[in-house]
Amino acid sequence: MKKKDAQPISNVMELYFHENPLAARKLAEVRLINSWEKVLGAMVMRYTSDIFIKNMCLYVKINSSVVKNELMTCRDKLIHNLNQEAGAQVITAISFI
Repeated sequence: MKKKDAQPISNVMELYFHENPLAARKLAEVRLINSWEKVLGAMVMRYTSDIFIKNMCLYVKINSSVVKNELMTCRDKLIHNLNQEAGAQVITAISFI
């Protein structure tokens, strides 16, 4: 039996996230964390041991002081690129720990 009100899954998901902005925000945060390796590459990922977001700040634990210094110099560009990959304004700052 065919349903009369069938909709594409993309429309249903869009409606769900529109009605639940917290779920949409969490999804964008996950997208941003997952895009860390894509934006920075495998070499930086080797020195990254922990990534999390709290209060619109991305906290990243870097095990190399040299890599940490290099990343600090291009912080603004990183914020822009990561937010662009996430598809939303997820973070406003990055803290390297």
